[in-house]
Amino acid sequence: MMSTPLTLIQKLERAERFFPRKQVISRTSEGVIHRLTYKDIGKRTRALSSALKELGVQKGDRIATLAWNHHRHLEAYFAAPCMGAVLHMANFRLSHEHLVYIINHAEDKVLLIDDSIVPIIESIQDQLTTVKAYIIMTDQHTLPSTSLKPAYSYEDLVMKGNPNFEYNEELDENDPAAMCYTSATTGKPKGVMYSHRGLVLHSMALGLSDTLGLSESDVLMPVVPMFHVNAWGLPFASTWFGTTQVLPGPMFTPLLLAELIESEGVTITAGVPTIWLGLLKELEQKDYNTNSLRAIVCGGSAAPRGLIQAFESKFNIPFLHAYGLTETTPVVTSARLKSYQKNLPEEERLTIRSKQGIVVPGLEVKIINDTGEVKPDGEEMGELLVRGPWIASEYYKDDRTKDAFKDGWFHTGDIATIDAEGNIKLVDRTKDLIKSGGEWISSVDLENALMAHEAVFEAAVIAIPHPKWLERPLACVVLHENKRVDKEELLDYLRGQFAKWWVPDDVVFMEELPKTSVGKFLKRSLREQLKDHLVH
Repeated sequence: MMSTPLTLIQKLERAERFFPRKQVISRTSEGVIHRLTYKDIGKRTRALSSALKELGVQKGDRIATLAWNHHRHLEAYFAAPCMGAVLHMANFRLSHEHLVYIINHAEDKVLLIDDSIVPIIESIQDQLTTVKAYIIMTDQHTLPSTSLKPAYSYEDLVMKGNPNFEYNEELDENDPAAMCYTSATTGKPKGVMYSHRGLVLHSMALGLSDTLGLSESDVLMPVVPMFHVNAWGLPFASTWFGTTQVLPGPMFTPLLLAELIESEGVTITAGVPTIWLGLLKELEQKDYNTNSLRAIVCGGSAAPRGLIQAFESKFNIPFLHAYGLTETTPVVTSARLKSYQKNLPEEERLTIRSKQGIVVPGLEVKIINDTGEVKPDGEEMGELLVRGPWIASEYYKDDRTKDAFKDGWFHTGDIATIDAEGNIKLVDRTKDLIKSGGEWISSVDLENALMAHEAVFEAAVIAIPHPKWLERPLACVVLHENKRVDKEELLDYLRGQFAKWWVPDDVVFMEELPKTSVGKFLKRSLREQLKDHLVH
């Protein structure tokens, strides 16, 4: 068979040729809505590539973006990789220490920065050792005042660039195309490189009907940030398929998301559970037309069973669980019912779909513990391992590679079970699993049960030291506005669902829970804050 390279160039060219009238709808920092066609995006992308070349960017150079979800970020998604450079989607929500680390560790040569993020970079510029140019993305006609030097206007560069810039068709499919760093709940962030081949194959998987079924007819709104794991690969796949993209821009709110779903006829949207908790609350307070939605895709952490049920029973919005990590590009599993399961009782269907699902075609998984591979009984726990053509094989210039990549498998650090149907259920992260008196307790199961209570908005369960049992679970809870419930009522609620020794020793009510830069509960912070907590 023909050995033709799989590269991002093919994706951009297909969008330009076959979908020149399809739109990218983009909200930028001024709240402005831009409507560009894929023909426009193609010309602007090529002009950006030519401008980067004029600035001295060469094959293999890292080009970092520090930006929200908008059309300029999408153009950079293709402009850097298609010219042979490497797109580094930098998470500007990291601590300044970690942000300096990832920019220097990646050896970024050029930074493309949203105007609202310029002050962050100005505060650390003296610590950046490899950056040669700063490009500011703004709707303003003039370059904002800045101490960054040399600084360029993104729009000026695009206007002066060559919209017919030709890409090198000799690009190797195994060349690096993009990179992300983990959000580092412990230690320094770890860098992951993505090849052109891996990104193309991952996009194919997103188009499969039993995965996300993304297609030309969809209107996609990625709420997951474009600085987080390729926005789950959705911008790459959508451009290739000719999907209409709705990019919500910076500082979005549940109100804005609901309005965009209604006004743009969004058919599929993707984000983490905390985003969907906020949207659910907005939908409960005001009427919106959400009939266009065929799926809310949820990843990043396990969604509470009650959240799935609320979207589907109250608003008739299908809710789809997916799972993946920075190291997996990221999609690994998708939770869909098999054909013969669709007539099961509602509770059984919900139980299946509240798991993370089965592995997508193209990948392999297994679960192991100290005694070997876990049997598929849905009960025995172990660490989830993954391998396949879009799974990383190492961390970028990092000695921690040897701990995570062994014998051709990526060790995820996630504790899971697998049932006879192949459905994987995340039990916990290895660092969050609670070991009490020699027995394992899943914080995730307790959190999901708590968030199914009508008064609970968010819940995180952590381990606290115990003189007898070594560790015991402690529940940290945020209530809905105008809802009240006391500790004993919540604990009684859990006693009806779990073994006695699983039930937390105490409940701490909080105004809000600390979260990571991508919206996950920051349990490390909670553990530090409550390490001396005593049950009274």
